[in-house]
Amino acid sequence: MSRYILGIDEGTTGARAFVINEECEVLGLAAAELTQHYPRPGWIEHDPTEILTVQLEVIRAALRQAKLQPSDLSAVGLTNQRETGIVWEKDTGRPIHNAIVWASRQTVEVVERWVEQGHGEMIQERTGLIPDAYYTASKIRFILDAVPGAQERAENGELLAGTVDTWLIWNLTGRQSFVTDYSNASRTMMFNLETLKWDQDLLAAYNIPVQMLAEIVPSDAIVGTIGATFGAEVPIAANMGDQQAGLFGQAAFAPGQSKMTYGTAGVLNINCGTTPQRVAGLTPSMAWGVQGTHAYEIEGVLFAMGKTMQWLRDDLKLIHAAPDSEWYAGQVPSTNGVYLIPAFTGLSAPDWDPYARAAIIGISNATTRLHIIRAAVESMVFQTRDVVDAALSGGGGTISIPELRVDGGAVKNNFLCQLQADVLGIPVLRPVISEATVFGAMLMAGLSTGIYSSLDDVAGKWKLDRRFEPSMSLDQADSMYAGWREARDLTRGWAQKVNTD
Repeated sequence: MSRYILGIDEGTTGARAFVINEECEVLGLAAAELTQHYPRPGWIEHDPTEILTVQLEVIRAALRQAKLQPSDLSAVGLTNQRETGIVWEKDTGRPIHNAIVWASRQTVEVVERWVEQGHGEMIQERTGLIPDAYYTASKIRFILDAVPGAQERAENGELLAGTVDTWLIWNLTGRQSFVTDYSNASRTMMFNLETLKWDQDLLAAYNIPVQMLAEIVPSDAIVGTIGATFGAEVPIAANMGDQQAGLFGQAAFAPGQSKMTYGTAGVLNINCGTTPQRVAGLTPSMAWGVQGTHAYEIEGVLFAMGKTMQWLRDDLKLIHAAPDSEWYAGQVPSTNGVYLIPAFTGLSAPDWDPYARAAIIGISNATTRLHIIRAAVESMVFQTRDVVDAALSGGGGTISIPELRVDGGAVKNNFLCQLQADVLGIPVLRPVISEATVFGAMLMAGLSTGIYSSLDDVAGKWKLDRRFEPSMSLDQADSMYAGWREARDLTRGWAQKVNTD
């Protein structure tokens, strides 16, 4: 009798649900978009109630497509957009403010204040993270400051706070399980990489009451069931932040193995084993806790990958759909020296400049929309080299990346994958299952519940679709990349120069 796994994938731009059998065949899939709220330029929010409602809708739709009932499921694995912060009432479950999304820059001043107060060194030492508005801590602090009486209510134990995984699990389990896992906790700027606990000194510096925060558990912990929501006691048996789930789904279980996800954001993850490793411009985090052990990773986050394609589609109206970018980019042999730097909310890894702003540089009267579309695709490739080079140069020779496994919606674009191999000078490997994020969570759930017997069993589910070998000369690749670096540096600090924020 076949066993079935439900995968919950709550992302930045939408919610998805997958149903697979133990052979990783997709039986049901549903997706729906989330409303993006922009209260001010650079601010991004979600309605937490909509997150929950839409996620429940796509779960039901995926089960219908699979022709299964909730009681037919053996396990549930959950993955989510990370760093986004939510605060809600413990008794009613009502959010007191919109969720502040990971990419939002509305908490820059909060982080700057902490650094000015002398906490920056402690933040990096304890969490491994570069003090930035990207992470959850400043978002919780912002909400507590913005909502009258919230701080006092938090201190009295009336409010709960967490990332999206905590919010969903709390609701799916009928408000019984208030948890997060190592991978999500390590992206909050409140988690101590050495003790694997909330850092009390940091919480005191932030004035965030510890009673607001969830219990931290391993990624393969069974944290409850979906019985209260779906009437079936199916265990939620895996919880992982999206990028770590992608690393797991790419079977990158050994130190040195890496993957690059091209999603709304782009993220390079490198498994670095049981000891955290620090590289300038990149961030060490927890990869996962599984089978009684844990692994760390090095991560390079790039705020705008698929987001750039969405901008071309929705705002500039240059393409009808994101997949169109492959055809358009291939209609011209080059960008004619045009570079698009998608620093819409600042530069992330490895530069971390919240005041950089997006720009299109090198336009002439010969520039067409084809050149701009190609430049947008190339921006994903060049940003990836930014973080790969940072890892190689900052690792002191201890990091090597002989090949790069890739996933995310954009990797269906053959032009992108080939150019990535050319610019990096290493093979790029695209798996059969390009949705490694949600598959990582489902495979973890299968491992947790005994559907899969070992990590080797899980690794056997990874299959190669296509291997892209470098075909461009090193001189040409370096010349293209040098132009990108010069163009990108022109965007540094722009918001401060023109006082747009």
